[in-house]
Amino acid sequence: MGNSEPINALRFLSADAVQKANSGHPGMPMGMAEIATALWKNHLIHNPSNPHWFNRDRFVLSNGHGSMLLYSLLHLTGYNLSVDDLKDFRKLKSKTPGHPEFDLDHGIETTTGPLGQGIANAVGMAISEKILSAEFNTDDHKVIDHYTYVFLGDGCLMEGVSHEACSFAGTHNLGKLICFYDQNGISIDGEIDNWFTDDSVMRFKSYGWQTIEVDGHNIDEINKAIEIAKEDSEKPTMIFCKTTIGFGSPNKSGTSDVHGAPLGDEEIQKTREALGWNYDPFVIPQPVYDFWDNKDNGSELNNAWDKLLDSYSESSPEKYKELSRRMKGAMPDDFNEKFNDFLNNCVVENSAMATRKSSQVCLDFFVKEMPELVGGSADLTPSNNTFSKHSSTFSNENPTGNHINYGVREFGMTAVMNGMVLHGGVKPYGATFLVFTDYARNAVRLSALMGLPNIFVYTHDSIALGEDGPTHQPVEHLVTLRSTPNLYNWRPADLVETAIAWKNAVLSETSPTCLVLTRQNTTAISRSQEQIMSIESGGYLLNSNADANINLVASGSEVQLAIDAAEKLKEEHGILSNIVSMPCLDKFLEQDKEYQASVINPDIPTLVTELSHPNSWYKILNKNDKVLGIETFGESAPASVLLEHFGFTVSNVVELAKSLVNE
Repeated sequence: MGNSEPINALRFLSADAVQKANSGHPGMPMGMAEIATALWKNHLIHNPSNPHWFNRDRFVLSNGHGSMLLYSLLHLTGYNLSVDDLKDFRKLKSKTPGHPEFDLDHGIETTTGPLGQGIANAVGMAISEKILSAEFNTDDHKVIDHYTYVFLGDGCLMEGVSHEACSFAGTHNLGKLICFYDQNGISIDGEIDNWFTDDSVMRFKSYGWQTIEVDGHNIDEINKAIEIAKEDSEKPTMIFCKTTIGFGSPNKSGTSDVHGAPLGDEEIQKTREALGWNYDPFVIPQPVYDFWDNKDNGSELNNAWDKLLDSYSESSPEKYKELSRRMKGAMPDDFNEKFNDFLNNCVVENSAMATRKSSQVCLDFFVKEMPELVGGSADLTPSNNTFSKHSSTFSNENPTGNHINYGVREFGMTAVMNGMVLHGGVKPYGATFLVFTDYARNAVRLSALMGLPNIFVYTHDSIALGEDGPTHQPVEHLVTLRSTPNLYNWRPADLVETAIAWKNAVLSETSPTCLVLTRQNTTAISRSQEQIMSIESGGYLLNSNADANINLVASGSEVQLAIDAAEKLKEEHGILSNIVSMPCLDKFLEQDKEYQASVINPDIPTLVTELSHPNSWYKILNKNDKVLGIETFGESAPASVLLEHFGFTVSNVVELAKSLVNE
């Protein structure tokens, strides 16, 4: 076997799979084959027989269009990806979709494709590693001690999220983050010199990164660069790798023709001849498999760590117990009992306050009881109320801190949080104003797509934030979030509902949660124990009347508006109302039809009142039902003036209810 055969195996498995699918991106795998060989053969610590090994190195393919390179590496090194899986590239329900999708059973650490988010995820992984190693390692037992490696391309660095995340990584001395920049100078539109001329080396030096420049086709140079990167424990490292996209293709290498389209049968054959690859598609000689197989080596390293953990359990039993719980993602043993005591206290102490303040009251409990909670805010901590009584600031001087100041980086914060969850052992929550979910949107979407139990705290939830005006007043944002699959959105009405919302967020295992909170005060609502238990269902009756003429449904601060309107309807017009609080429409829609009908009587008209665009509510409404919402942008004025202007008054709710009853 020649020295080039293991490298070329990566090239041709990738190119042949793209050709068979008649779709994909062969250029990057062909150009990064030497970089992949240097890292995966000589440095990456992983165990194909146990992809969930907690202390494995993390590998992120940020330039996810080159997914066949990752699939080829996973297949060759011994993961549960067969040749037939490679042949199924881009087919429906295959293990090898067009871009990598999070699937740890098959060795895929994160979903990538939207460029720049992979490197941001990796920053989050490195943060989790830093926090956990600082908290749990001892002088004799480095039980959390691994690297995070990233492949990325020109497109990743063009996307703004890469700046947000990489700037942040330099500030926080993430020395175990090592990245490889595939500098091939080509994107779909062609040579990038016409639109991307940054001095990227100086850019990363300005962030505080270590920078190393190598020939991306010289394995010895790449190996040396990785060794140098590992020696610097303070600075993250960017290794700039000059490569030729589509390396080996006689007519298409170095061009955009090989970036996002199959080579074609004729060109693949010419490439085989040029590189001396004398094997049919998907045929790999046994010596190449032997070269790449990492099952024995990975199991040996994994077993050594298991023994280290056994020794750690004897020398540091309390740390071991807590780390074991965190690695499993289990809740503290006595959590439910303590939460019930806290909730009972919330019932007793419920009072008028903004739900952003209610959230801080909840955090004082949850952060104390769940040391894995690591909070943060995109430069709005005093406004988002995310710093609890038990928080301390994460910094280079305090790496065990449990509150992160992300700066004005909504997108970066959210993508970093995704990486923190993916790493494990840490449960992050991050905050901004609801209107700025526009910046974070794509990372929120990927969180839902991957089924990550992230917690997003979104305050200033409506026009009622007031004078800051329409640039800061969300209108369409709740509709957007509610239309996202596998995302729960809670808009609580008071402290008790906020506590239940937070509980659902921290207990979630496969879905992210948005907590949508007010700037303005809400009033405390009285409930029976049965009603409190019903909050978990997402929607429930606050007041039920067998002879009701109308359902009044509301969320958040508008629940009190519905209560006040119901009272006036009864006293002045003899109209009886069922009052429904709907803190989580997503949860309510998951309930069976019988429960939904018991809450919202389908035989009488329904009026929904919510300071948001009305399109969320069509699934629970009949033809003639109405929503009092907002379909325009807001205005700059005091909150009370705006509520009057947009019709969120008792008198207007009464008039709308009367019109429905009298139709």
